[in-house]
Amino acid sequence: MWISDLYSFDPSSGDIFMVFMFFISGFVDVAPGISASPSEDNMRYFNVMILGPTQSPYEGGVFKLELFLPEEYPMAAPKVRFLTKIYHPNIDKVCLSCVLFVSSFEFLMFVSKCRFSVQLGRICLDILKDKWSPALQIRTVLLSIQALLSAPNPDDPLSENIAKHWKSNEAEAVETGIERFSSISFR
Repeated sequence: MWISDLYSFDPSSGDIFMVFMFFISGFVDVAPGISASPSEDNMRYFNVMILGPTQSPYEGGVFKLELFLPEEYPMAAPKVRFLTKIYHPNIDKVCLSCVLFVSSFEFLMFVSKCRFSVQLGRICLDILKDKWSPALQIRTVLLSIQALLSAPNPDDPLSENIAKHWKSNEAEAVETGIERFSSISFR
């Protein structure tokens, strides 16, 4: 296969190698502060780490995410969610006990049985929903998530309470996030 073949890649073919190559093609110029590595068990699953952007409320933070390429990729957006707790209006909270004791592939099945308040670490980002285009690279998605850390959007929240807090007193909301999750999110 040649790099030019990636542009004619048919995701319905089920060719895992091509899915992997298509994904990696988006990482030719990886931005500083973002890393991704494929799972040994599933070539469609990637462990992602994003460093909190400088001069942002999350500077110094180390955030773990998971990224999954659905069968329909690149016609459908990748599935991305935070595994690290974060106090952010556009990201759901994560049930730490679920993340620690359940593998990511079993997580969604476990959610319905969990006794704790479980929120999935979902990300409210237009390119992961209705603005997705097969022309977008995974690199673009990860850069957009990093940018969301620099500029939270409380007008399009996943967490209404955090958004209200952010709008009423941004400095206090940032401080709350640092205090509440510093033992998990930050070095």
